[in-house]
Amino acid sequence: MISGRKHALDGLRTVAVIGVFLFHTVTELVPGGSVGVDVFFTLSGFVITLLIMKEYRATGRLRLGVFYAKRLARLWRALLAVCAVVVLGGLVFPASGWGGQAANSIPAAGYVMNLSNFGMFGASTGGNALSPTWTLAVEEQFYLVWPVVLLVMLRFWKVRTVAWLTAVLALGFLVSRLLLVLDGAPLARLYNGPDTRADQLLMGCTLALVFASVSPGSRVHAALQAGARWAGPLAGLALAAAVFVLAEPNTPGVWFDVFWSGGPTALAVLAGLVIGSLVLRPAGLASRILSHPWLANPGRDLSYAAYLWHLPVYLLLIPLVPALWLRVPLAAAVTVLMAWLSFRYVERPIRRWASKKLEPDVVRSVPERARELAGRSRSAFA
Repeated sequence: MISGRKHALDGLRTVAVIGVFLFHTVTELVPGGSVGVDVFFTLSGFVITLLIMKEYRATGRLRLGVFYAKRLARLWRALLAVCAVVVLGGLVFPASGWGGQAANSIPAAGYVMNLSNFGMFGASTGGNALSPTWTLAVEEQFYLVWPVVLLVMLRFWKVRTVAWLTAVLALGFLVSRLLLVLDGAPLARLYNGPDTRADQLLMGCTLALVFASVSPGSRVHAALQAGARWAGPLAGLALAAAVFVLAEPNTPGVWFDVFWSGGPTALAVLAGLVIGSLVLRPAGLASRILSHPWLANPGRDLSYAAYLWHLPVYLLLIPLVPALWLRVPLAAAVTVLMAWLSFRYVERPIRRWASKKLEPDVVRSVPERARELAGRSRSAFA
């Protein structure tokens, strides 16, 4: 049902990263800016599943080696660049916000910062300037497992059934997090666990599979479009309100237990409704706004690097620019500059290399699959 790049989703990335930036810089004004992370998780599950389904339907398989190589080419080089610059800067200026980051750079670059945050390798650590990499770790750990699980399910069941099974998996991780809450798990464990965030990613995967199973113009498609007309805007308003009023609880109590039991799933459902509405109603007001080049282009090219750089930049500026009213816009400007430099000189060259070296393997497999199917047809009628 979905073909081509959806620019509104790129615009949504821009809005999400702005929310995270404001959460880290002016927390009192936007205590729920971390909702941007919940949107990222849901959107990541949605997009990665669409990519897998696109290749699977074109070729009848997924080349896992190529898939993982493309993920590394897309993400790892920029991450290593941030780690290297922060560590070197901390060595030269140890009193700065980048000081003492050498140890944190290892779990950051190895995609295990989330595990380090809740003490799996010893004492827990916040990661400081490199702490945002915990979300990248959650996603990469999910990417290692999900393609294999999805391919196994597709081998035995139709896409619509797989969509239901994926929703059940998401429900299972919701129950798992509830049990952790009831067992008194600390906030760091609930916040950073690959399992405690899996339901959010799987909600995005479920949405993608639902779309992959629906034919354009069908009754189900029409029903989804009708529902998206009101569900998407309401979910968007709820997320926008959450950005300004929802301070995630960090001390034990009733609200802590309630939120960390079902809150992440609820936020993922809202994010999924927004994503679905943007895809189903490309001519809608929200889609048109988010598809504007001023939002879509940064979301496509700069959002990843901006997410990596925003906190290191802000921490570096804290002792240098005491005035908050000046430090925040300056941090935003420097973050955009660093994101552009990362995209232009770090990310884009490796993406081009990956397109030349890896994409042809996938493209060549399409006619190979066609010849294989044609051969089977000839055998059937021989």
